[in-house]
Amino acid sequence: MSNTWWEIQVTCSPLLEDTVFWRFENWKGRGTASERWGHQSQIKAYFPQQQFCNVDLAALALRFQQDALCLGTKELPEVTWSLIEDEDWSKSWKKYWQPQPIGDRLLVNPAWMEPPPGSSRLVLKLDPGTAFGTGTHPTTQLCLESLEMRLSEPKPVTLADIGCGSGILSIGAVLLGAHQVYAVDTDPLAVKATAENRDLNGLEPEKILISEGSITDLKVSEPVDGIMCNILAEVIVELIPSFNAIAKESTWGILSGVLLEQSKWVADTLEEHNWTVATLWRRGDWCCLNIRRP
Repeated sequence: MSNTWWEIQVTCSPLLEDTVFWRFENWKGRGTASERWGHQSQIKAYFPQQQFCNVDLAALALRFQQDALCLGTKELPEVTWSLIEDEDWSKSWKKYWQPQPIGDRLLVNPAWMEPPPGSSRLVLKLDPGTAFGTGTHPTTQLCLESLEMRLSEPKPVTLADIGCGSGILSIGAVLLGAHQVYAVDTDPLAVKATAENRDLNGLEPEKILISEGSITDLKVSEPVDGIMCNILAEVIVELIPSFNAIAKESTWGILSGVLLEQSKWVADTLEEHNWTVATLWRRGDWCCLNIRRP
């Protein structure tokens, strides 16, 4: 049972693509893949068999159709699902994932592929396993681009990565020049994936110190210079009251996993706890909040 997976496939208008990604992330999907042909997108996600029964999947399909009606798309999405074995699951999503240039300096490269020849970018090798974060989702790209801007000056910076997933933000931060990252995630599989990807990139263990748990479980010796958090708006709002305990007056933050329509809610909560939104970057329906202390 634990080695059998549901592959859920949604064929829809590109206008619905961001919402489909958000639904899969919110339901704790263990991997996603997407393709686009002309005026249609196909998104696949993978879930352990025990997570859903057929009745659940029928309800999920109805939810996608309701989303399409709310967005006013002309065609309703087609939703199908099937059971696949563990080995087939790994091969299925990996074959869609190609090297992904992000920002001006980074290249997220699948661990099982050679980087493109002649690239001068910093290569971030990644095998996410069952953890979220491959660099293909808009929220991850926005966070890495924000990090590139923040780490443009050559000075020692210590960061906290809340909800580290595959470790992509932590590793990207170190490659871009961060001195040290404290990473934490409530999912033990994410903790394992972050450690493995840290080693895959040849980084010393002390560069990325990983703990299982939430923000209160971070083993920081002193306040950090920056906070990274790419989860979901609901979780971020719950975490914001704890930011001050690990921050100093000059600390900045990069928050994503937030739909544009949720940004005011997050910004208002930040203001209540003495933070302000310096800039808001948008990609599709998603946004990234770059925050600082007033």
